[in-house]
Amino acid sequence: MDFKYDIIVIGAGHAGCEAAAAAARLGSRTVLITMDMNKIAQMSCNPAVGGIAKGQIVREIDALGGLMGIVTDLTALQFQMLNRSKGPAMWSPRSQSDRMQFSAEWRHRLENTENLDIWQDTVSRFLIKDNAVAGVETRLGAVFSAKAVVLTSGTFLNGLIHVGKVQISGGRTAEPAAFGLSDQLREIGFTVNRMKTGTPVRIDGRSVNFPDFIEQKGENDFHKFSYLDFQPRPLKQLSCWLAYTNEETHAVLRSGLKDSPLFNGQIQSIGPRYCPSIETKIVTFADKERHHLFLEPEGETSQEYYLNGFSSSLPMDIQIAALKTIKGFENIKIYRPGYAIEYDFFDPTQLTHTLETKRIKNLFFAGQVNGTTGYEEAGGQGLIAGINAHINCHGGTPFTLGRDEAYIGVLIDDLVTKGVDEPYRMFTSRAEYRILLRQDDSDARLTPRAYELGSADKSRYDLLQEKLKKRDEMVHFIRNYSIKPQEINPLLERLGTVPLRQGVKLLDVLLRPQVNLSDFIGEIPALQEICDSIENRREEIIEAAEILLKYEGYISRERGIAEKIQRLEHIKLKGKLDYPTLKAISTEAKQKLQKIDPETIGQASRIPGISPSDINILLVLLGR
Repeated sequence: MDFKYDIIVIGAGHAGCEAAAAAARLGSRTVLITMDMNKIAQMSCNPAVGGIAKGQIVREIDALGGLMGIVTDLTALQFQMLNRSKGPAMWSPRSQSDRMQFSAEWRHRLENTENLDIWQDTVSRFLIKDNAVAGVETRLGAVFSAKAVVLTSGTFLNGLIHVGKVQISGGRTAEPAAFGLSDQLREIGFTVNRMKTGTPVRIDGRSVNFPDFIEQKGENDFHKFSYLDFQPRPLKQLSCWLAYTNEETHAVLRSGLKDSPLFNGQIQSIGPRYCPSIETKIVTFADKERHHLFLEPEGETSQEYYLNGFSSSLPMDIQIAALKTIKGFENIKIYRPGYAIEYDFFDPTQLTHTLETKRIKNLFFAGQVNGTTGYEEAGGQGLIAGINAHINCHGGTPFTLGRDEAYIGVLIDDLVTKGVDEPYRMFTSRAEYRILLRQDDSDARLTPRAYELGSADKSRYDLLQEKLKKRDEMVHFIRNYSIKPQEINPLLERLGTVPLRQGVKLLDVLLRPQVNLSDFIGEIPALQEICDSIENRREEIIEAAEILLKYEGYISRERGIAEKIQRLEHIKLKGKLDYPTLKAISTEAKQKLQKIDPETIGQASRIPGISPSDINILLVLLGR
């Protein structure tokens, strides 16, 4: 049979779900092809969304009209705002989710998305005509014709699972690998490499002595992922638990290193440096007497727990024996051991900033096939790929995000400009404009663009405008209201800060580090009146106003720097110079410019190995 669509999305992981939903939301007739409809948006590794820098990406996905933030809020078991002790540029939301309900909620939303069909099958090959993708053929013999295809196959391409000496073909535990697509793309000329990632043991909570661990409760304030005005979290909120390894644990683990695929040469591919296996930790940090572990619930009513920090591919008997040396795990029972998985990925420098491949028109890659790791990084890529696949089908300006606009922009620019030599994970340190990319203002940065594009609806846009109006009203009042000593000194003394000797603007008092905006609300009737007029998301608006006022100088300075650097982004480079013939730049620079073929001088300046002098020469050659 031959089915006709505008867009085909291959794989229903976190990238595929966002890509399919975005394309359909914009009006493209879309089909999402997945090997198993019961595993849509499966949380293959930890049952959590967000974290440092990753949480900012989820907020951006939500601001752009994506679904990850909404689904996470509806299935949250615990919420925390990380890095509270630092400035707001570092605040990062993180949520434990009910893994089963997360998947079910995603499936419910996709099945009820207009313009979106779902087909359970395995794609075996691409249909390519005149150097452009024309559709796909499946293992069942179905043929799907389309104007664009988005590949989001995660760890399934030639996936190989390792548990000690045991090797099992698979894309995830108990799920088959996918074959054929890597070989086809390699024959066309794509660079295909291998990466490795891992996941920890899953523990039966009935065998755990929880009083031996340190309880870690979540937060129950107004913070969440979605900017939409939801009611309180619907699921029961659960605790996580902190445990520690010890010297005996490490001795047991060391005894199994000879059978560890990572150390005996069985695995050659590179794993994530910033999320190492427990066996890598005890070798790399041999001087450490202990490593912390986090026991995290997998579901509201499930006994299954995820042991964060104990990722391993050691033989299962070694994993269990090591766990039994930890206080609280003496009688441990597990559902399954940890394992490592190797899989194919494609060098992301073969992509443009829209995530379209340079070799094959209308073919897009998103997620772990681009060498990234993490649900959040995958979801952000999927959203951008889905949007641009729609634009390629129906016309319009390509949709990209700058490094000063979004963490998603940093992520994609890093991938297509620098490539990867290990699974790419987002960190706040990767973004040079962190104070412009805070989690609190992702909606203000991105929702207007999403609304103009059509990926965010009018109700979301109106909600933003209401928020900004009330925020600005509060900011204007604080800038202009004069406060007298007798009005405020009792409060200042209670807060342990120096009382006023004369009247000042309320802003001058708010800028003191000991003082928060919420301290004033009950003390100043006019400010209380403004707060009482806020019908929705009062605490969120108060926080937004306070951050804007307290960090105004830093925000303004960073915006100025970004605008200066942005000038290089407007100097077009692609197609204007024949790099191999240039004599004034280094051989390394020629080779890398030829390979990446940067769009602008700005992108060229971020390619590893391109020096400032090379950039100056390029500017001279362009007549600048």
